[in-house]
Amino acid sequence: MRPYQRFAIDDASQVGEARRAAQVLAAELGFDDAAAGRLALGVTELGTNLVRHAGGGALLLGLDGDAVELLSLDTGPGMDIERCLQDGFSTGGTAGTGLGAVKRIANRFSAFSLPQRGAVIAARFESRTLNAPRPATGYSVAGLGLPAPGEQVSGDGWGLRIKDGRPLLLVADGLGHGPEAAAASDLALDLFRRSTLNGPAAMLEDAHPTLRSTRGAAVAIVAIEPTLDRLVFAGAGNITGRLISGVSDRSLISQPGTLGVQIRRLQDVVHDWPDHAILVLFSDGIVSRWNLEGAGGLLACDPMVIAGWILRDHCRGRDDATVVVVRRH
Repeated sequence: MRPYQRFAIDDASQVGEARRAAQVLAAELGFDDAAAGRLALGVTELGTNLVRHAGGGALLLGLDGDAVELLSLDTGPGMDIERCLQDGFSTGGTAGTGLGAVKRIANRFSAFSLPQRGAVIAARFESRTLNAPRPATGYSVAGLGLPAPGEQVSGDGWGLRIKDGRPLLLVADGLGHGPEAAAASDLALDLFRRSTLNGPAAMLEDAHPTLRSTRGAAVAIVAIEPTLDRLVFAGAGNITGRLISGVSDRSLISQPGTLGVQIRRLQDVVHDWPDHAILVLFSDGIVSRWNLEGAGGLLACDPMVIAGWILRDHCRGRDDATVVVVRRH
């Protein structure tokens, strides 16, 4: 999957660059004029809000299937989300319709904010009409990835597939960064999609010989079994998982090694999935000992907002960074 594009927004003049990039993505997905216009308006409103109310921040743009995901990240004074969504409410002397307008025109909208800790807003734009029915699933998933500074491609990648009714999730981190790292993670993803094996450890070990043609990658796979309240995890290298709820925080640790270079015998590890817990998988572009202390209410948000909050606060800023969040329904 392609990494997200990040646009620093410290001045109103920078919003146009993000809007033009959004229009390129809309054209790539075949958005009609109405859908492309909704996306452009969303970028303009969120970008303008960053300048006027948050003292600056960043917009992220990326593709998720047939949709464009737009995120606004800031570390400003924060906001009362519910009041700001009401038309006519404004702290900056404007008409007070911006945030509410974004919610109305987006196919999906979610936001979270805390006083003096800023806000994360996520809006999804699709070509289909608003409020169209969605297929029911037992989970929701969102992933964010940024390339290392100065790179156009990311050596990280992630993917989701359904096999025999069971969701399988992979996160890969090619050694280093740049095109060769991306080639390693892309091959790991391709092998994952085509594998006929069942267990995560077996899938990883089967991919190991083929990945010798690359510089190698850290890879982890999770098999999700929501009806059994558990998951099965296996990994090699620096991909880490966390199962987090309001009362527990359990780490899912990969074994030492690198697929395509050297690995030990891998093992599937079964973990109970507590009620209300979310699953987070992340590469080493995210600091390993992050926590969500003081962010009460965040775990109830859409997975994209949770991923954005973690990426905003805990990205190392010198390597490819990926975080994937899964919530059971």
